[in-house]
Amino acid sequence: MLLETTYKNKKNKELINDLVGKPFSILQSIKMGGIGSKRMIIEEVSPNLRKILNSVSDLNYGNIELRPYGILIAITKGLQNYTWVIPYYQFYLYKTNGISIHAQGKFVHFRNNRTHKENALFFKKMIRLKTEYDQQYPHVDSL
Repeated sequence: MLLETTYKNKKNKELINDLVGKPFSILQSIKMGGIGSKRMIIEEVSPNLRKILNSVSDLNYGNIELRPYGILIAITKGLQNYTWVIPYYQFYLYKTNGISIHAQGKFVHFRNNRTHKENALFFKKMIRLKTEYDQQYPHVDSL
């Protein structure tokens, strides 16, 4: 689900908390070694996300926030902020030339550069949380 989050909105906050859980507490965040990635350059997005990118040749940036039941991808377009809410059960991560996150028929591909390498521990933490979620709530196999 993609939300316009430039201004604080009680409805958006409740919706995000319902989908991916409330933010980790400060104590939990410290124990985990942080819950947010560093700012990364967006290399490519799916066609249905292009409307939230800068239309001129500026670089597009995004970052990821961990939540108990999913992740939030924050993307800035000029002075507007957008948040893509992804529950873990819809979330897929591909390590291509960089990192590609897929969900809900959309994707964001982050560039493989210095900040990507600095976020290596963050990506391991994100994969660990998704694995723990998948073990706690196994998918139903189809017959």
